[in-house]
Amino acid sequence: MKKGELYDIKDDKLNRKNPFCPRCSSGVFMADHGDRYSCGKCGYTEWKNKDK
Repeated sequence: MKKGELYDIKDDKLNRKNPFCPRCSSGVFMADHGDRYSCGKCGYTEWKNKDK
């Protein structure tokens, strides 16, 4: 994935699509795997809610 695909421009504001890893610090994006987000650097995994 290209770095430009991780951001979205809306109303003259730059928004990130994927969250940052809480362990690694800001600047390290987590990968979107459909049912979860995971960090490729430290292995931290955050499951998405199935209720939504």
